Amino acid sequence: MPQASMLTRPPWSLPSMKVLITTGLFLTMLWNLKYVLNLSDIFSRAPKHTKPLMILVWEWPSKQAPNISMDVCRDLYNIMGCWLTMDRRLLSRADVVVFHHHTLQQSRNKLPKEKPPGQNWLWVSLESPTNTKALAGWKQTFNWVMTYRQDSDIFMPYGKLVPNQSAAVNIPKKTRLVSWVISNYHRTQKRAEVYRNLSRYLHVDIYGKASKKPLCKDCLLPTTSKSKFYLAFENSIHQDYITEKVWRNSLMAGTVPVVLGPPRANYEQFVPADSFIHVDDFQSLAELATFLKTMNASRYRQFFAWQKRYSVKLYTDWRERICMICTKYPSLPQGHIYPDLESWFKA
Repeated sequence: MPQASMLTRPPWSLPSMKVLITTGLFLTMLWNLKYVLNLSDIFSRAPKHTKPLMILVWEWPSKQAPNISMDVCRDLYNIMGCWLTMDRRLLSRADVVVFHHHTLQQSRNKLPKEKPPGQNWLWVSLESPTNTKALAGWKQTFNWVMTYRQDSDIFMPYGKLVPNQSAAVNIPKKTRLVSWVISNYHRTQKRAEVYRNLSRYLHVDIYGKASKKPLCKDCLLPTTSKSKFYLAFENSIHQDYITEKVWRNSLMAGTVPVVLGPPRANYEQFVPADSFIHVDDFQSLAELATFLKTMNASRYRQFFAWQKRYSVKLYTDWRERICMICTKYPSLPQGHIYPDLESWFKA
């Protein structure tokens, strides 16, 4: 007997089932798409930002406070939702209150009498422990710290190298060997001792208040740039304490820093190993002096290889430093408090 033809198959045969399943899947996809689009509409109407963070600066760190009535964080640094104020009447509304140690060491009565619940107090200092007075007794007071130290809640260096692939090597014309700008010279400091001994072997051109040759603000870099080397000697030696003497007076000026400060390994966390000379690299200052005086042009140029990849960024404006609080705020430890500020800072 001949086999049944396709026309004699029942309506629920395989091809018909495939059509039904395909149609069902298509309708389900349309329904899900409608749901997703509705969700997208809901999300698009949701608030984009939480309320702006209010940063109350109890007393401006520099001598002259700038105008911060506008949205300076947005206008100057493209940091959104960050409002700075110096109006102490807004204490109860502030998310963070900033206290610069220079103010606190003058009088402990400078602090508010009460601390609103949930508010965080930030202690700020860019000085080294050697030059930071009246630290004793600050216990269970501050939630966060902002200093030059890398282990701070908010790390605020004096400067840094930023990637710049289009940079070219630029070495200013040199007419002098070594220069040093010094304002506060104290014979008991390590840097004074090293200078006195080094100057026995080579001449150092000295500028600044201590030498009665002060330099105007716009004269500093053109002056130090004429020297092949610059004595980037810190006033005290502490971990991470690497100041504008390296960033501005040396690297930005286009001269090679001869550093006196923390160990070489610490400097290398901030700048390339071949961009500076460390006093500790030599067994004696006589050996250092010979190295500086006899360096040939090819070797000298190697110290500027970093310029092919980086540019120097300085942190000099307190508005930028304080605006950075808002960028760090989401990752800061909530509820933390320093049991003893002096123990932490002098550790």
